[in-house]
Amino acid sequence: MMKLYGIPNCDTVKKARVWLTEHNFDYEWHDFKKNVLSPALIEYWVANCGWEVLVNRQGTTWRKLDEASKASVIDAASATALMLASPSVIKRPVLDYNGKIIVGFKPETYSSLLL
Repeated sequence: MMKLYGIPNCDTVKKARVWLTEHNFDYEWHDFKKNVLSPALIEYWVANCGWEVLVNRQGTTWRKLDEASKASVIDAASATALMLASPSVIKRPVLDYNGKIIVGFKPETYSSLLL
């Protein structure tokens, strides 16, 4: 089972989707702008790869946060609350492949896991 989470207009998500299609992988797509992410799902991701990996501190959403909001992200609970309130702060895409969580897209990472 493979599920890809992201937003369709993200360039990195587009690259991941193209790579998966070119390599004939079937996957379920979850647009988290249209379909809310559950607290349990984000907690699962955090448990599997860490909140530091999931919070995209390089992205536009993070940069637009006020300094107090940025400073308040200090642990898994505060990061989870931010990701639930502002899903665009999540680094994309998130791939769930049989319970293994991969955040971001690098062809070599996908190749080593999937091929």
